[in-house]
Amino acid sequence: MSLLLARDLAADIRAGRTTPRAVMEQVADAIGACEGEVRAFSALGLDAALAQSLDPALATRPLAGLAVGVKDILDTRDLVTAYGSEIYAGWRPHNDSPVVAMTRRAGGIVAGKTVTTEFAFLQPSETRNPRRLSHSPGGSSAGSAAAVAAGMLPLALGTQTGGSVIRPAAFCGVTGYKPTYRLLPTLGMKTYSWHLDTIGLFGARVRDVAFMIAAITGRDLDIGDTLAERPRIGIVRTGRADQAGADAHAALEAAASAAEATGARVFDLRLPDELEAADAAHGNLQDFEAALSFADELAYHRDRLSPLLREHLTAAEAITPDVYDEARRTAKRARQRLGDLFGEVDALLTFSAPGPAPEGFATTGSAIFNRLWTLMGCPAINVAGLTAANGMPVGVQVVGRFGRDRQALEVASRVESAIVG
Repeated sequence: MSLLLARDLAADIRAGRTTPRAVMEQVADAIGACEGEVRAFSALGLDAALAQSLDPALATRPLAGLAVGVKDILDTRDLVTAYGSEIYAGWRPHNDSPVVAMTRRAGGIVAGKTVTTEFAFLQPSETRNPRRLSHSPGGSSAGSAAAVAAGMLPLALGTQTGGSVIRPAAFCGVTGYKPTYRLLPTLGMKTYSWHLDTIGLFGARVRDVAFMIAAITGRDLDIGDTLAERPRIGIVRTGRADQAGADAHAALEAAASAAEATGARVFDLRLPDELEAADAAHGNLQDFEAALSFADELAYHRDRLSPLLREHLTAAEAITPDVYDEARRTAKRARQRLGDLFGEVDALLTFSAPGPAPEGFATTGSAIFNRLWTLMGCPAINVAGLTAANGMPVGVQVVGRFGRDRQALEVASRVESAIVG
């Protein structure tokens, strides 16, 4: 399968080498060829997208008329938004979520809604991993990662509360980028945890997600071919390293060696105790807020929730305000300590997931190597290009300082370049 390179396609459109209509037809053809097996979309709007692609003004806008998939946890006014739940089957919001409106204003065309797990939790979806259809695509942004990996879309929006951008990107072998917390507005999103929910992006390469975030925010984040110059990269395995498999350890070592060979200054780094302690705080903070966010569904639609989510939310109702407040204090102390740590490094390099995508569909995988960085709110990027012993993708994760997204993207692009050559 051939990935669609967003930044290159936009450049070709602006130079007159192709048109938004031609690219959209390519997208439609790829969806026609792959969607039956991959099942990445919950709703499609290809007729409207093809019609919109005829607008000659698109070539002058930042996204140049490229097709974008929107995770079905984000509101869209012209496509059904069901949040992956039968409770909201057929629901049509009156407004686009702000991030969707930003995407449209930048010249992106929404080609369809991508599958989310139920309310972006852990119940596996119907989406299959295009790298090997017998394996999980991860979750909860399953459809977004799979659609990009299958070459059906150049770009897609996802969300992360624990590891829902980085993990599926790693499993499907594409770039996933979780920006700094609140860089993109989460209004118009079905909230799970308001202190954690973060909108992220999927693309073929690091430069593609950098191109998209620059286009929709207007910030100077389009790194192009820029690579970080001799970055200081701390290799972080965390206190949970024993839960990473041999493939994940091999990928981390390979990425570190490749980056060092291209001039990066690479060294092992042990996380301070305050940061290790914060990992355990993620669950209490997330679940206390989830119990409040889904109070209505628990009260009126309990039997229409999956047993997995219903039991999880029921248990979450027992978390006390004191436990929640202590989790917030723990997170605050850890963020302060992480700020000190970034005085020593430009970025961290760590596992994206415990290993490659699991075979079968009993689980979407573990967020054990993602949740701390989501709690810290800092930018994180899955870097693709490495493979496990079984031939499936295995990613590595670059973590940057809060608010220093451009630097994190440049370091990630340096690591990517070192890996793929």
